[in-house]
Amino acid sequence: MSEKNPEIGRSIVAAGIRTNYHDMGSGFPVLLIHGSGPGVSAWANWRLVMPKLAEKSRVIAPDMVGFGFTDRPQGYTYSMDNWVQHALGLLDALGLDKVDLVGNSFGGALSLALTIRYPQRVRRLVLMGSAGVHFEITPGLDAVWGYTPSFENMRKIMDLFAWNRNLVNDELAELRYRASIRPGFQESFSAMFPAPRQRWVDALASPEEAIRAIPHETLIIHGREDRIVPLETSLKLSQLISRAQLHVFGRCGHWTQIEHADRFARLVSDFFAEASADEPHPLEGSA
Repeated sequence: MSEKNPEIGRSIVAAGIRTNYHDMGSGFPVLLIHGSGPGVSAWANWRLVMPKLAEKSRVIAPDMVGFGFTDRPQGYTYSMDNWVQHALGLLDALGLDKVDLVGNSFGGALSLALTIRYPQRVRRLVLMGSAGVHFEITPGLDAVWGYTPSFENMRKIMDLFAWNRNLVNDELAELRYRASIRPGFQESFSAMFPAPRQRWVDALASPEEAIRAIPHETLIIHGREDRIVPLETSLKLSQLISRAQLHVFGRCGHWTQIEHADRFARLVSDFFAEASADEPHPLEGSA
């Protein structure tokens, strides 16, 4: 059995940044953008659903700059503008004109911003446990962004993510703790969301009028018992986006793609299968 770390995939330069990404399957491309937990990587977020989605699509899952095994340039400014440019740079580097886009939590906010700024690059949009609108920061999110490395702290944070306690054990917490203390990981993470942290919730938010103008077919997914990003954010997004549908999983926390992996993959795969590669974008403001 290979000793290779499964979190390390392929490597490409995107927007000048050496980027770690996973690429599997064939078909219309799907870009998966992970969340912002400590020690996170694309593989950690998406490992259970990537193979299922790859049965019908080409699945691309990068570590965004500042996370995982993508380079962390000295003095880099972690901002929505720069994250959007990194994602766009990846599409350009891979020669992808248009993708289906799936964003988890922080990645949902980034996916919203990318769709608003470059609507022609997105066919369909999926937002899962998404930030991207204003909400009062939860104690759970404050704890996640305020993480300081220890096994005990990682175990507490893991307990916040999942409704199903059986998904969280000491082995997983130890694995994620070790990930969080790899060289450079905590330094970049602690630089992103320093206290007071409500300002970072607001910095991730897109203007409501811009969200309202999104013409894309959008699938919004949330766990009813989410203690990190409240369900109200997805309710709000579903009201703002005209071509939105909302799916709420009961008995589910912030880890929809892990706690309900099969259902999540089937829901997303069916949503993308409805589209054609040249799906037109309705004009903004049309009925």
